[in-house]
Amino acid sequence: MEVEFGEINGSNVEELRKINTACFPVQYQPSFYRNIVEGGDNGLCKFAYVNEVVVGAVCCRIEPLGNGGAAKKADDGTEHRDHDCGQRIYIMTLGVLASYRNRGIGTRLIQSVLEHYDANKDGDYAAVKSICLHVQISNKDAMNFYMERFGFTKGPMIKNYYRRVDPPHCYILQKDLKE
Repeated sequence: MEVEFGEINGSNVEELRKINTACFPVQYQPSFYRNIVEGGDNGLCKFAYVNEVVVGAVCCRIEPLGNGGAAKKADDGTEHRDHDCGQRIYIMTLGVLASYRNRGIGTRLIQSVLEHYDANKDGDYAAVKSICLHVQISNKDAMNFYMERFGFTKGPMIKNYYRRVDPPHCYILQKDLKE
């Protein structure tokens, strides 16, 4: 099956809303879609097309590692700030319409993000050290997808991460990108 990728922009962002509504048990706020359009990194947010029809999408962002510059207390009681701990790629969403699943489309979307990282790891993404996402603890298919196909590892469980979703807990899945 031939899959093509395309940018998400203001004129087609409604297609992303449709994909997300069909794929996820949560409703994303208008600010989510606005941030995708304004973010403008086509390598991290994109549609998957089959025969010129949108069948899936991936949306990622770059975010700081560490505590985001918040003050931390050292053992001696002094405070310090974690400003330069590097960055990570955070996978906000990966969705493929049900009738197109198990055909390699999600794999190709994530692979395209990893390839975009590889092409830019010595430039814009020099500070990026890992890629990660949150996965609901009951979503075994997603955990297997990321862990078996891409070598992600399962990190700690976060209780009550999701609102209005049962179960509300998630795991952090992560893959180191720097050797």
